[in-house]
Amino acid sequence: MTMTVHVDIVSAEKEVFSGLAEMITAPAELGEVGITPRHAPFLSRLNPGEVRVKVSDEESHPFFITGGILEVQPHLVTILADTAIRAKDIDEAKALEAKARAEEALSDKSEKVDYADQQAQLAKAIMELKTLDRFRKRGG
Repeated sequence: MTMTVHVDIVSAEKEVFSGLAEMITAPAELGEVGITPRHAPFLSRLNPGEVRVKVSDEESHPFFITGGILEVQPHLVTILADTAIRAKDIDEAKALEAKARAEEALSDKSEKVDYADQQAQLAKAIMELKTLDRFRKRGG
């Protein structure tokens, strides 16, 4: 029998996923982490990116998060995300529009633009599009 760990992915609005998984990968602050059952406990900030929940060899659930906190316990993994979206629910047109807006704002050389904010918006849009692209390539 394969060992599993309970996973909860919660955004500010709702619970996005709750169930058992064989492995979870997440974009931790210092790099992507892979978490399996009985992993050593730790806490980490999360960067915008893809969280993958491998339920079995045949089933995996990808999510896009905009950041948050990861808590790992030996039998429980909790992701408290600022925003979490199932990869299949990503609005590609909206993400492309956000990317274009951020790129346009960054090309504005006046001092009226908050460059750090626009760079963060651009990074978020790019990661959202990459998550959707990987989901489609995996046959989603």
